Amino acid sequence: MVPVRRSFQRIFLGGISGLLILFLLTLAAFSFIYTPEYVFRVVRWGDSDVYDYRKFPERKISAAPRPFQFAQKAEEERVSSLFQGILKIDVFENFLAEEKTQAFLVIQDDALLFEKYFHGCSRNGIVTSFSTAKSFTSALIGIAIAEGHLQNVRDPITKYLPELARRDSRFSAITIRHLLMMSAGLHYDEYPFFTSAGAKTYYYPDLRRLALEDTRVIAPPGESFLYNNYHPLLLGLILERATRMNVADYLREKIWHPLGMEFEGSWSLDSLSSGFEKMESGINARAIDFAKFGRLFLRKGNWEGTRVIPASWVEESTGEDTSFDREAYYPKKGLLGALKNGYYKYMWWGISLGGGLFDFFAMGNHGQFIYVAPRKNLIIVRNGEAFGKSRRQWIEGFRAFAEAL
Repeated sequence: MVPVRRSFQRIFLGGISGLLILFLLTLAAFSFIYTPEYVFRVVRWGDSDVYDYRKFPERKISAAPRPFQFAQKAEEERVSSLFQGILKIDVFENFLAEEKTQAFLVIQDDALLFEKYFHGCSRNGIVTSFSTAKSFTSALIGIAIAEGHLQNVRDPITKYLPELARRDSRFSAITIRHLLMMSAGLHYDEYPFFTSAGAKTYYYPDLRRLALEDTRVIAPPGESFLYNNYHPLLLGLILERATRMNVADYLREKIWHPLGMEFEGSWSLDSLSSGFEKMESGINARAIDFAKFGRLFLRKGNWEGTRVIPASWVEESTGEDTSFDREAYYPKKGLLGALKNGYYKYMWWGISLGGGLFDFFAMGNHGQFIYVAPRKNLIIVRNGEAFGKSRRQWIEGFRAFAEAL
């Protein structure tokens, strides 16, 4: 009996050793194909979370010399009561905490009606943008056009990134507008995680190189929507080359200081050696300052009498494009398949309300929202550790709240 048991142990341990060796060889192969740093990040860090800003290096964005302050007009009971009726819940603050909310702000007519923080967060606590950073990137493109650094959204991207055309002539048909619309016809996948474009565009330590060498054209541009993190990376490269500034400094000069951001912010970098901003996700700030970005677009690019972004760019960025067949353009699955009258325009999401009215919002992974309802002069900011409720449920709740307010 003992020899049988020992024989089984040898086979079992040998099997484990074989699997371990195979695993190590696989990691070594991936380290050679990609980089050891990328492999470490994927294996050690796994899926993203809202505290990743502590892991990545960052480029600081200084607070504004003259901070802007919203007026205080506490209407917590009214806000809570409306949301409780809409969401069919008992206590709104309990709901927010249970749904992993970090910060929740409601601002109307420049007055702060509701401001609550949860899970150790506070007014001066850092929250992160995830994909709401894409809406900032879009705004910077609009400013760069207004300043003459870029000609217009019809510019082919190869005008600024000629090495793409040398690799594949089909890149010459892709314009800045196609990148903003998420319709460039580039390959993108989320799985398998280790080798996916989703993982690489988040964790790769040289995102410039990745964007220039890993992108693949798979379809003509402009035909269909595919949410794709290569798009903001390419836009970041275009901004760098056109403005001759790093993107975080351009953000500080053109938006952060003009809007009176009262706290220091930062933009996470791919690595210290590369020093390129994580264009797809990495702005780190306070919820109250994210609200000011919503206010800038609510006011059509005007800030206290100063034109920060052309009004025409704000209108072009946030209103629905009806020039295509949405049934053919948008995928049946996903948010835009589930959200009634939803659309995507220049890295903003929107909801058409009829009669030329619409709400629009920036949205990021794990439940980051900057929701703007122009018809009610309303801004809602929600930051979270997780979505909790689905994206569609949050959005429909915000829309219903705006209608009830």
